[in-house]
Amino acid sequence: MPLLSVLMIRTSLVYLTCGFAAGALMLADRGISLGPWVNHLRPIHIEFLLLGWTVQLAFGVAFWILPRFRSGRERGREELAWTAFGLLNIGVLATAFGAATGAGPAVGVVGHCGEALAAVAFGAHAWPRAKAGQFSSGG
Repeated sequence: MPLLSVLMIRTSLVYLTCGFAAGALMLADRGISLGPWVNHLRPIHIEFLLLGWTVQLAFGVAFWILPRFRSGRERGREELAWTAFGLLNIGVLATAFGAATGAGPAVGVVGHCGEALAAVAFGAHAWPRAKAGQFSSGG
């Protein structure tokens, strides 16, 4: 498995763990009052699970599993996938913590733009790999 896939999948599992922990604290707060700070965990919980875990896991598996090219660089323009990895994580963290800390809507907009650019970068990387007829059959 390529290094980028390993990093994306492991990072997605970190987001899964942190997102579940935030959700567990919010759920526990319904039974025992943990304090008003628990209300600030909701954007972290949402962002970490919806984008940090699921999208990053999908990117990691797609980078690994999509067909490789027969000639040239077997996974195409990998720098676009690395860029997507960086932009997605910056976007998730900026959006989650910006909303949780009340940093203002500008931080959320910047975070969502980073996430959108990550999708565009990964799409630009993956699109040529999904074109039929130019791939090796090896795993």
